[in-house]
Amino acid sequence: MRLNRLIVFMLAALLIAAGGARAQTSSSKSAPVAISSPVSPAPEVQASAAVVAAQEKLASSEKQVAKLKAQLEESATDDSQLVDLKVTAEALARSMLDIGVSLRPRITEIKARIDQLGAAPAEGEPAEPEVIVAERARLAEERAEINALTGRAETVSLQANEIGDQIVGARRDLFANTLFKRTEITPTLIADAFSATGNEWSQLSRTYGSWATFVWKFKRQALLGSIFFSLLAALVLIAGAYRLFGGLIIRDADNEDPPYTSRLSVAFWSIIIPTMAMTLLAALVFALMNSFAILRADVTPVIQSLIAMMLGVYFISKLARAILAPKMPAWRLVNVSNGGARVLFPLVVAMAVINGLDYVEDVMSNSLGSPVVLTVMKGFISVFMMALVLIAMALVKPMVPKTSGDPSEPGQPWPRIISRTLLVAGIGLMVTALLGYVGLARFAATQIVVTGGILTTMYIGYLSGQAVSEAGSFANTTVGRWLQARYKLSLMALDQCGLGAGLLINLLVLLMGVPLILLQWGFQIQDIEIWFYRLMTDIRIGGITISLVGILFGVVMFVLGLIATRWFQRWLDGSVMARGRMDTGVRNSIKTGIGYLGVAVAALIGISVAGIDLSSLALVAGALSLGIGFGLQNIVSNFVSGLILLAERPFKVGDWVVTGSTEGFVKKISVRATEIETFSRQSIIVPNSELINAPVGNWTHRNKLGRVDVPVGVSYDADPRRVIEILSEIARGHELVLNNPEPSVHFVNFGDSSLDFELKAHVADVLDGLSVRTELRLRIFERLKEENIEIPFPQRDLNIKLGEGGETLTTLVADLSDDDAATDDPSAKSKASVSKPSAHTLRKRRAALKAGQDSMEGDSGEGDR
Repeated sequence: MRLNRLIVFMLAALLIAAGGARAQTSSSKSAPVAISSPVSPAPEVQASAAVVAAQEKLASSEKQVAKLKAQLEESATDDSQLVDLKVTAEALARSMLDIGVSLRPRITEIKARIDQLGAAPAEGEPAEPEVIVAERARLAEERAEINALTGRAETVSLQANEIGDQIVGARRDLFANTLFKRTEITPTLIADAFSATGNEWSQLSRTYGSWATFVWKFKRQALLGSIFFSLLAALVLIAGAYRLFGGLIIRDADNEDPPYTSRLSVAFWSIIIPTMAMTLLAALVFALMNSFAILRADVTPVIQSLIAMMLGVYFISKLARAILAPKMPAWRLVNVSNGGARVLFPLVVAMAVINGLDYVEDVMSNSLGSPVVLTVMKGFISVFMMALVLIAMALVKPMVPKTSGDPSEPGQPWPRIISRTLLVAGIGLMVTALLGYVGLARFAATQIVVTGGILTTMYIGYLSGQAVSEAGSFANTTVGRWLQARYKLSLMALDQCGLGAGLLINLLVLLMGVPLILLQWGFQIQDIEIWFYRLMTDIRIGGITISLVGILFGVVMFVLGLIATRWFQRWLDGSVMARGRMDTGVRNSIKTGIGYLGVAVAALIGISVAGIDLSSLALVAGALSLGIGFGLQNIVSNFVSGLILLAERPFKVGDWVVTGSTEGFVKKISVRATEIETFSRQSIIVPNSELINAPVGNWTHRNKLGRVDVPVGVSYDADPRRVIEILSEIARGHELVLNNPEPSVHFVNFGDSSLDFELKAHVADVLDGLSVRTELRLRIFERLKEENIEIPFPQRDLNIKLGEGGETLTTLVADLSDDDAATDDPSAKSKASVSKPSAHTLRKRRAALKAGQDSMEGDSGEGDR
């Protein structure tokens, strides 16, 4: 900033001096006078710190690329070294992207400065000062240099990616050559292998004997210390595992019919938890041996292979025991007989032992530098032994008889598809080995044992997750019963916990099973790390890059911002505004506004942390504006109306409002709608736009002061002035009626049946109006009754004419009376039959009379006097 101000000041001084010189020349019209002004020297071209750092990093990266090319040629036959080179190439390619990112701010500054300087003067225009010319040249040169650095960085990135592709191809070729390398199985090969066996045994005894002697003589204390700490670690891990997870892995021998969910759960956790404990123990033992300097460079690989073999055999034995349960038929997962389970279990463990010994022997041969023929023969023998075990498993009869279903009876043969699969696998391994593809046969046998075990465990875990997720299942598990007893959870809450537990089990199965399978199929740990890194940080969809880690952190930041907003709302409402005795409506408006502001800020922070470029949302905003114009205008109208209601506050939470056909108390004001609770406890959701565009009555807008009106009608015989005095006394005597404004009584009308008065009184809280009206009416009724002042009821006089001849109702009554008398007197029946109307006519007249009487009763009850 100081440099910019200095340049502007120098430019202004030069322009003023040039203007003064031109004015002096034109006024004097004399020979031009040379005016010498000191010109600042052009600043030296100095690169910025970012440019210097980028240059140094690029120089180092170009050297590293050349080194990677040389190392690729040297490590073409070593898969582990190729993996390391792949990781280095990936990191180098990513670092080149950082160079472009670091130079981007400087490019932005240069462009902004060039825009400030403006374009160079055209031909014929006055020349600009030399300092401007020099600065423009320096900026242009620096921009060109940055562009060149960016180009070099892209070149290095392309070269690193190309090396990575070459490494992938080299590893693929190495894997294929290893598997499909063919060795003729001939008597000569067998003889050479047997002759090399003696040399290997002598070398083995010499190497490991000398190591054991050295350790016992010179490292005895270290050896005993490592053994002691290893036993201590084993005790802690085993006791801790059973202490913490005993309920998950121990089978109840007394339970003769455990649920299928419990069997699956116990089987899965009895595999996972002990295997993880043993793996941790093995890692601790190996670390202790290293820390006590017991291991030697040529012995370490064999020790590692032995530890891996023991872990593999332990895992397979746990898996077989969990599925077959030889000694606990009630906990068995498959429908096999007791005898079949007792036969299959040692066969499965034998396959694991044979495969593990083959792996250890292979590592031992590599460490001792044994001949290739001996390694091939060892693999050939191991494959044949595993093939024989598979054939033996195919010939077993382990299935429970279908007729009895009793597992204690002798079993039946496998289903045809299983027995044939086992036979084909065993014979196929033999044939592949006899054809000379021993490497392929060994790989297939290993995958049958290890990959098959991992997949079986994953399937059991998947079934366990599905069973736990079913409705009502989690409540029957050990963990579910403990949670219900500890936290008093309902069945619905336990079902939700079961759904979460099922998802966690499935996630655990994937996270543990997939990497193990990839490792068995020739991939390295570095490969899995690279894939996981790409999955988490570099998912490309077209030109968009998605980072799951960034999205996760963005969600976490949004949740934290939301929690902070809610805490600040509660603190502001309960500590600040409550102590200031602020109005409830104002508090609600401020609290709601802060809530929306906090959510917006938290969303912006989350989006920024997630790495989403907000400028790329311009197109989405344009599309949304178009959608708002057509389909979302009502939503936007309600949203804006909600903001207006919160700002202007024509009503607030707790107010008694009347709008249209809705009347009640305002319970909640949101940005889209307002909730009004009617007097019958019904919640009405009213869109905010209706409350803005329509008249709204608010009984409690400014204050809660209200007026109650009680109409009263008295008889025309009453004294109006006395009635006014009585009503005034009653109003003044009520404890809720205000004396200021003073209650008043008005003589409002001469009614049809009464003299009409109206009592008007004010109350402090309009919400008390209904109870005040009720109490005033009761007191008015009691007082008028004491004063013998009548409260009249409406009456009407009714005249009815019936018949065509105009007979009156009196004549009809007399006729009916005479008819009844004639009916009672038998001697008068003949006379009545001559002088009176017929019975049919009398019935019609009687019905008309009854209708007239009903009409009079109805009029007297409904009309006014």
